[in-house]
Amino acid sequence: MRREILRVTTGILLLVSLLALNFFKPFQEFLSVPQQLTMFQGSQATLSVSAPVSVKPVSDDTVSVFKQQNHITVQGKQPGSQEVVFELAGLPIKRVGVNVLKDFKVVPGGQSIGVKLNTLGVLVVGYHQVDTDKGKVSPGELAGIQVGDIITKINGNKIEKMSDVAPYVQTAGEKGKALELEIKREKEKIKTQLMPLQNKGESNYKLGLYIRDSAAGIGTMTFYEPKSKKYGALGHVISDMDTKKPIIVEDGQIVRSTVTSIEKGKGGDPGEKHATFTREHEVIGNITRNSPFGIFGRLNNGIENGVMDKAIPVALSHQVKEGPAQILTVVENDEVELFDIEIVSTIPQKFPATKGIVIKVTDKRLLEKTGGIVQGMSGSPIIQDGKLVGAVTHVFVNDPSSGYGVHIEWMLNEAGINIYEKKEKAS
Repeated sequence: MRREILRVTTGILLLVSLLALNFFKPFQEFLSVPQQLTMFQGSQATLSVSAPVSVKPVSDDTVSVFKQQNHITVQGKQPGSQEVVFELAGLPIKRVGVNVLKDFKVVPGGQSIGVKLNTLGVLVVGYHQVDTDKGKVSPGELAGIQVGDIITKINGNKIEKMSDVAPYVQTAGEKGKALELEIKREKEKIKTQLMPLQNKGESNYKLGLYIRDSAAGIGTMTFYEPKSKKYGALGHVISDMDTKKPIIVEDGQIVRSTVTSIEKGKGGDPGEKHATFTREHEVIGNITRNSPFGIFGRLNNGIENGVMDKAIPVALSHQVKEGPAQILTVVENDEVELFDIEIVSTIPQKFPATKGIVIKVTDKRLLEKTGGIVQGMSGSPIIQDGKLVGAVTHVFVNDPSSGYGVHIEWMLNEAGINIYEKKEKAS
């Protein structure tokens, strides 16, 4: 009986000790030290560790490690991978992998841009009823075509714009022979037949579909890489206004635009920038990709914002912190300005994901002018401590002063810029 009591008592004491240890600050700090650190060449990471541990790198070629009072500083010296070992009483108790990336900088944007997208084929945005002698019917609907489908070929011939469609429709109707259609539906390619019909008393034949071959809008430039001229903008996908589905881009252009007025945001109404394409629609770059993280392509030449025209470092998702920051955007004409915001929360992300940052506008001038974040501001670069950390993407409908941002790490990846590329060794 005594042994059983002793065993239970010992177990309780051990449990209490472990629970107490979890609340012991040095132990908590040590547990919070990550298993992996990623940083750029020349940058550093500071770890709070007040436990009596020592730390040293396996080699000092890639990183330097310094311990000062309750902090350990790891500095990236040369691109590469290294391991840092924590020791207690001379015994290794934790290993932390350090990945040092080559020094990398981009030029921040903030300019208002006009966006012109050409779709892959023609996009079906709705059904149209043809009033025939036998009643009202949509030939397209009968053929099994759905809203959001993209007609890419008719009778084996590539379709690029709406004007390509009409001759095939009229010829097929007059000959009484169905069209052979090839359509793209998300990741599928589907073939179907469609027989055009006439409205009573008319000579023209109809598909019974509403179609569109292009889209236009405005947004904000986020960044460009000075050597390759690769850029990223908007920070979110462009979806068709009718189908609500992402537009599949064949090609497109970005042009300069000028903000003419602001519709101020308020609760339940996010507000909007009104802008016009300027300089006779001067094309400043192409669009090759429309993804959940924005639009991407190459600029014809470098562009300036007049505020921050030199390349600056970028921050990885785990390096962004809560606190003061700024955004670059246009609220009048084509003048880029710097406005104060607060990063309310940020989520370190190991894999690409949207809405990783929550921001709140604190700048009184911007709040008076726009009410906070408005449509057309998407893509405005977020700057913190002299680094590009992300881009504005969405506004909170019930609170226009707040919204989401995307980490710049994922936009760079979508632009085809590999920041994780190893530095080539001299031969």
